[in-house]
Amino acid sequence: MAEVNYYSQSLERPRRMHVYTPPGYEAESDRKYPVLYLLHGAFDCDDAWSTVGRAGFILDNLIAKKLAEPMVVVMPAGHTGPFSFRPGGLATDEFDRDFVADIQPYVESHYRVHTNRANTAIAGLSMGGAQTLSIGIPHLGKFAYLGVFSSGVFGIDRHGPGRDSSGPSWEERNKQYLEDAALKEELELVWFVTGKDDFLLETSRHTAEMLKKYDFDVTYKETEGGHTWINWREYLHEFAQYLFRKDPKPMPPDNS
Repeated sequence: MAEVNYYSQSLERPRRMHVYTPPGYEAESDRKYPVLYLLHGAFDCDDAWSTVGRAGFILDNLIAKKLAEPMVVVMPAGHTGPFSFRPGGLATDEFDRDFVADIQPYVESHYRVHTNRANTAIAGLSMGGAQTLSIGIPHLGKFAYLGVFSSGVFGIDRHGPGRDSSGPSWEERNKQYLEDAALKEELELVWFVTGKDDFLLETSRHTAEMLKKYDFDVTYKETEGGHTWINWREYLHEFAQYLFRKDPKPMPPDNS
């Protein structure tokens, strides 16, 4: 696991991310790997997935057991400034710009990763799940896998955090992408998972239903528990087994 400092041209300041490379990466010189961008929650930072989230241990074990493909996992800093749960307080426009203009190009130029859609995934928990959608839907042609853990479009259930009714809704702003059938053709997985006691349960439910309305093939799953790392580690453990594989583990039934 490496701590990586880079300069964000879009934000005009230094930034940091953590990057996991699979066993054997350093010993090879020409093999390229698929890449998962893994985003943290509102009360965390870029080292959360690599510490309390145990992402490195989870991937090492799955790869050793041949339950997941060797992959590079990029864990960027999702905050670009102060945040709050007041209306508009979880705006992610700056992070979205940093991701598209700086993070992804940096990774693709500094790591041996495939740059095609079929080998690129993005997922996140809570705030990171909302960012997964705010990045993934407008740039859907770049991602074959979307994972939303304990999250969705904030405010979609009319009382979620960050609700801002002063402008067009998330759905209205992204309608051109939601309606584009061609973008869905090579989309391998849209996976929602949340705990039955999670305070964002209705946000997850409403978001999954909204995407289904636009003919997205959404897999939706509810587990026991709430908004905790106990769940998120399990979610990563399961999600990683679906990625980049010719024979992924069987999908669970949709229990929406």
